[in-house]
Amino acid sequence: MVRTRIRDLREDRDWTQKELADRLKISRSAYSAYENGANALPLEILIALADLYQVSVDYLLFRTDFSGMMR
Repeated sequence: MVRTRIRDLREDRDWTQKELADRLKISRSAYSAYENGANALPLEILIALADLYQVSVDYLLFRTDFSGMMR
């Protein structure tokens, strides 16, 4: 389920997987594996994505539908 949320957030910003991977300082293939569910999302990447998108980790994990957008 996390993969759905991170894909939707990326697409909402019109970012390619490569652009997002560059922001996270990882390879595109590594990011693609997270988004496609081939590899588990490491905690440090999960936190980095929450920070990048300014949402809560709970939102990324589907523990809430409230994004917790920070200002």
